[in-house]
Amino acid sequence: MRIVVFSDSHNNFFALKNIVRSRIAADYFIHLGDGAKDFEALVQVYPSKIMYNVRGNCDWSSLEPNQGILMCAGKKIFYTHGHIFHVKSGLEELKAHARELDAQIVLFGHTHIACTEYDNGLYLMNPGSVTSPLYGSPSYGMLDITKAGVAMNIVHL
Repeated sequence: MRIVVFSDSHNNFFALKNIVRSRIAADYFIHLGDGAKDFEALVQVYPSKIMYNVRGNCDWSSLEPNQGILMCAGKKIFYTHGHIFHVKSGLEELKAHARELDAQIVLFGHTHIACTEYDNGLYLMNPGSVTSPLYGSPSYGMLDITKAGVAMNIVHL
């Protein structure tokens, strides 16, 4: 099971479109906010792909939820933009909430800093920003869930 994860597209629909085109065989695509209009346009271009999203702190007119849960290959995935969990100040609040939900995987954005982490049974991924990373180049994430386990990779554009 492959999930492509992106965040913080900030009005760069073409970056998302190029990522989906290059990873068209992925099972799911998740946008973690701050690009609600980009996501809506993406769904129009790829109506047959399974896509999920949440709203970010810059998605003022979006009616999407702040967080979501996806069951995938026996793993519970909790995804959010991250601002409501104050991720720019640390990940403890986010981790605590994920553990309350019994999630095994957490996907979040907001910081524009790509990272992966494993913490006592909890996989965390921030795919960075497809448009304006704080450090390095634009990026997105790939999450693979197999019988052998979970693999998280950051892909730099």
